Amino acid sequence: MMTRFLSPNVALGIAPIVLVIALWQGLVSFGFAPAVLLPPPGFVFGRLLQQLVTSTFQHEIAATLIRLFAGFAIAVVLGVTIGIAAAANPAINAVIRPIVRVLAPLPKVALYPALLLLLGFGHGSKITLVAADALFPILLSTYYGASTVEQKLIWSAMAAGTPRLEILFKVVLPAAMPSILTGCRIGLVISCIVVFLAEMITSTDGLGHALVTAARTFQAVDMFVPLITISLLGLILNGLLGVVRSYLLRGFPEA
Repeated sequence: MMTRFLSPNVALGIAPIVLVIALWQGLVSFGFAPAVLLPPPGFVFGRLLQQLVTSTFQHEIAATLIRLFAGFAIAVVLGVTIGIAAAANPAINAVIRPIVRVLAPLPKVALYPALLLLLGFGHGSKITLVAADALFPILLSTYYGASTVEQKLIWSAMAAGTPRLEILFKVVLPAAMPSILTGCRIGLVISCIVVFLAEMITSTDGLGHALVTAARTFQAVDMFVPLITISLLGLILNGLLGVVRSYLLRGFPEA
């Protein structure tokens, strides 16, 4: 039964990717784009396979993943903590709400020059930028999920003599989990984009740096390899998060 359910979904997920690759090949084959600027997908994927076994490219991937995971983890911890605290405490909510309204719409990349001055050109500035960008969708989703928990559940737990801290972890957090994981999924996508962008702006390693280096030397094939790699990493990480979501929400109807 599960196999029958997954097969159409997998096919529907793969079909758009196949269409994009076919369109890419068509543009090159029919001469709409010169191969010097838009190399055929076969050349790009072949080059990707060659690069994956080299220690240099593995180092670039590792540098990007370290920044991505570190920034995303910070955003999850802060977003979930602040979101639940704001939903549970009106005083905290009164302090957090105006800050979120001011900072959430702000493009965080505008803060990157200041982060470079404060934290330098290493991991710190990039991790901080990733965390700042991924924080708000997680925080807002957590706040929404925690603030919409059925009051009857909380009252029942209080009537049974459950301590407030246990109510938080046994009632509020599990009930808000679908919304929290949705925010995490959005935050993960943002993290992939931001870490790549930060490495393009200023870095000595990472996939974004590899793309800029290839572009400066007019290596079109090598320029597309980091793009494909970050896309595949995002696809894999999103799939893994989907598996985690299914496991954590196995008792929910929508899961």
